[in-house]
Amino acid sequence: MSAAAPRRFRPGLPATLFTAFFLPLLLALGSWQLNRAEEKQALFDDFGAGGAPVALGADSAGLDGLRRYTQVEAAGRYLGERQFLLDNWVEDSQAGYRVVTPLLLADGVAVLVDRGWIPRDFSSDVAPAIDVGPEPRAVTGKLDRLPRPGIELATTLAPGWPKVVQFPSRDELEEALGLQLVPGLVLLDADQPDGFRRDWRPSDFGPERHLGYAVQWFALAITLIVLYLAWSFRKTD
Repeated sequence: MSAAAPRRFRPGLPATLFTAFFLPLLLALGSWQLNRAEEKQALFDDFGAGGAPVALGADSAGLDGLRRYTQVEAAGRYLGERQFLLDNWVEDSQAGYRVVTPLLLADGVAVLVDRGWIPRDFSSDVAPAIDVGPEPRAVTGKLDRLPRPGIELATTLAPGWPKVVQFPSRDELEEALGLQLVPGLVLLDADQPDGFRRDWRPSDFGPERHLGYAVQWFALAITLIVLYLAWSFRKTD
């Protein structure tokens, strides 16, 4: 019985080029997902952090000087006649708005308060019932940023109130209101009055999903290495 022919490492050019291109790509994708998992974990940690609320006013830096999701408080009165409806927000597969109401502070500046989500009635052109009284009040919530689009586009705010908007900038909102705004957006606490649905969360999914994606990319990289070695060790003549 003849002995099996020995194998030598003789990689082919196509397999080498294929592996040289895709292996770094797969490793980079896995590393990117690990970084995203770390960022997402930090985001969830900030969201869950407690601490005494920070007062907002004309001299406060808002989101420019505080970490995202800092607990804040502000005293003033709602400008119920000048509100914004952030469009295209979905809860439980139903489209709706996030109701953003300026809170005018004693020193003349305003802070935007997100009072929560309401469903959209596509069968009616009548604006939803979002009225709120002008009496003085103190509100608390988490400081967030205005929603951002994947691609920045110029927007034009239509006349009339409430204004339906999608991804307005702070400058656009200040121009519409004629007021200076404290940087950021207050996510109204669930126990505060005059709010709507407020299932605040830092993201639709946590770092675990990114870790799962990273495992998949690294597993593909390992599979590619194994296949490359299998292709490259050939029997000698």
